[in-house]
Amino acid sequence: MVSSMAEIRSFIAVELPDEVKLALTKLQDRLKSGSRTPAKWVDPSSIHLTLKFLGNISEGMVGRLMAALSEAARGTAPLHLELKGLGAFPNPKNVRVVWVGTTGDVDKLIRLQQAVESGLKPLGFNPEPRPFTPHLTLARLREEATPAARQQLGQLITTTGFETTGFLVDAIHLMRSQLTREGAIYSRLGSVPLK
Repeated sequence: MVSSMAEIRSFIAVELPDEVKLALTKLQDRLKSGSRTPAKWVDPSSIHLTLKFLGNISEGMVGRLMAALSEAARGTAPLHLELKGLGAFPNPKNVRVVWVGTTGDVDKLIRLQQAVESGLKPLGFNPEPRPFTPHLTLARLREEATPAARQQLGQLITTTGFETTGFLVDAIHLMRSQLTREGAIYSRLGSVPLK
């Protein structure tokens, strides 16, 4: 048992079904084989849709967070989402981050995310200043990626179509992120069903 003072790096997220993770793996393989740009690719088995990053919380806070999440999710029915479209931040001419967009019940998802933000504010978590745009990060380019390589990957992104079949989101999860040399390891601290 870890001491009660242990800090837990945590966030709130929607998890993806295995077939969606498989589609993301294939997409990454396509992008990797079409471009040699130095990038840190996110392991598809750990990709999820982050609703709110919390940072370090104390273990004693988990119960209060779960109660706030249950309240925030009250009255939200399960959502249908699809992953669709590839993009780059800040833009395809200067790629820093490669992302996949979402379609489907996005309005409902945004309302749920706003309810989570409002519900966590009394616990000391400030709302994000930027509006929530649901997306999944596929890769972050490394510093040494040249402007030409960034642009080449950007061209590949704009010409690569991507779409998954729809999936049901029937819960949101409080997740733990443990940083290791091999990358982050994620585990659930608790789940709130949508019904």
